[in-house]
Amino acid sequence: MDNQTTVLAIIGLPLLGSFLIPLLGWTGRSRLTGYVAVALIGAANVLTWTLLGQAQGGVPLTWHIPIYAPMVSLSLTLDALSVFMAFASSLLATLIAIYSLGYIEHTEHESEYYFIVTLFLGAMMGLVFSTNIIFLYLFWEISALACWRLIGYFREPDYIWKADKAFLVTFGGAVFMLLGFALVYAQYGTFEITELRGKAIGGVALVLIMAGVFSKSATVPLHTWLPDAGVAPSTITSLLHAAILVKIGLYGFARLFCNGMVIPEAWHKWLLIAALASAFVSACAALQETNIKRLLAYSTVSQIGYTFLGLFAFTRTGYIGSLLYILAHGIAKGGLFLCAGIIEHGTHTKDMTKMGGLFRKMPVTASAYVVCALSIAGIPPMAGFFCKWFVVSGLVEGGYTVIAGLAILTAVLTLLYMLKSFHVVFLGAPRGESHREGSPVMVAVVAVLAVLAILVTLVLPMPYGLASAADSQRAISAATALAR
Repeated sequence: MDNQTTVLAIIGLPLLGSFLIPLLGWTGRSRLTGYVAVALIGAANVLTWTLLGQAQGGVPLTWHIPIYAPMVSLSLTLDALSVFMAFASSLLATLIAIYSLGYIEHTEHESEYYFIVTLFLGAMMGLVFSTNIIFLYLFWEISALACWRLIGYFREPDYIWKADKAFLVTFGGAVFMLLGFALVYAQYGTFEITELRGKAIGGVALVLIMAGVFSKSATVPLHTWLPDAGVAPSTITSLLHAAILVKIGLYGFARLFCNGMVIPEAWHKWLLIAALASAFVSACAALQETNIKRLLAYSTVSQIGYTFLGLFAFTRTGYIGSLLYILAHGIAKGGLFLCAGIIEHGTHTKDMTKMGGLFRKMPVTASAYVVCALSIAGIPPMAGFFCKWFVVSGLVEGGYTVIAGLAILTAVLTLLYMLKSFHVVFLGAPRGESHREGSPVMVAVVAVLAVLAILVTLVLPMPYGLASAADSQRAISAATALAR
């Protein structure tokens, strides 16, 4: 299988294969839908492994498949950035789909759940490999529709309202982003990101595009939909907060501006202030939360802000640190949300004040939770520490020393609310009913994620090499664009 066919298969297997799942449900084979979803998502992940060598050591490859006139074509790129994002997203989505076999079993609308989850992953794969702005926007919106349907999965009126809120915020931001794309096209006459490299973007277009980026990645003040999304099943919140949705905004910025158009230097400081404010304010909100899923949601908002800091520094070290943190945060936060799902299943509540002493009843879940929490908090030698070190070093490298100091303070707040959640839930006197671990498949998945949170540190040279290759390809592309 050549590289182009592999990329098309990575996109097509989950995106088009997802439509087989409702057919199985309609024919009375709904028990098979979960296994089909795991197979489709897992196959996409396996195929990304075959591209790692090409992405890390080769020259970026781009293909154009005309759809409607030359200006709108299915343009696909195989470079270190696209493969890195595809690998991280599909790996986490595969583990979450396996966990779902024990979590979603015997619920209503099971086949619909697996259909939307698989479609969601397919949209992410299409987005990360696309370099035509129109197709990037198309996959962006498919993910918004999938998010809306999944948040309201349980169909209760309050849940549907919160799903509608998430859709309206992200869709509204995407509309502004589309207007920004229209301004870019009016100025340069192309939708191809490869042809926009090195081109300066105007302030109005930048603000419009960033409205879409910030709304999708739940950045303050466009963040309120994400904590409310905690009403969805824990597998869904793990997908939204760790594996796919909030990472779309990060990827969009990296593809459009770190690898594409040039942002005027006067805007750099304002972007950094926005990211820092989001990271700090949401960390303070997490300290006040008693709902475990809302606490983890505010933590996601904070860590996404932290990741943006590395991208907004526009330095080599910051860029590499942000890419590494996308992977490390996805693994650790995915583990935390799936642990929260086991806890909610066992205690029938999300209120941490009604929990306590669960370590003795859920030792594997508790152990996985503390490992993932330490990685998010940036405690050495966990992967989160090295990622945050790179981000802070990138800020210093760019001359943003004060912002770097405040980023360290935000990391301290992260440690405080993570310790608080672990203490309240797992230590102290038992409260409520007697509980046990979750199903074997659920416990196995959180254990695997905890092990991966540790292994990422041990095998850090591999993802670091891919992130470093992404930065090198970015620098070469920028130099080539300037030479033209």
